[in-house]
Amino acid sequence: MFDGPEPIYIQIAQMIRAQVLAGELKEEEQVMSTTQFATTFRINPATAQKAFAGLVEEGVLYKRRGLGMFVAPQARERLLEDHRKRYFEEVLAPALQQADILGISTDDVVAYVLGARDGKRTTEES
Repeated sequence: MFDGPEPIYIQIAQMIRAQVLAGELKEEEQVMSTTQFATTFRINPATAQKAFAGLVEEGVLYKRRGLGMFVAPQARERLLEDHRKRYFEEVLAPALQQADILGISTDDVVAYVLGARDGKRTTEES
């Protein structure tokens, strides 16, 4: 399962973030313990603990003493805000810079986006 190039603890954190974003894990819902996680996915418990610690630091999870880890209130909203910000910085800003280089006007970009959202425009029409 965890066969990507990133360290396993990062892949675990990404998986949990994705589950929160998708609504598969909801606010105040308990997540598997690090021991359960390690047993289920056959990984070192310290690796799972490192992923969970990072998610606690980010405010995605929190620990209830004696009960385990839970999805933090507003975790999905914080993740959405972070992903939106990164989308603008990492995807849209470079695309707009490329549009400038190619001489594509802002009006043409907006018209394309609106058309694509309505399902009326394809990349072949540009």
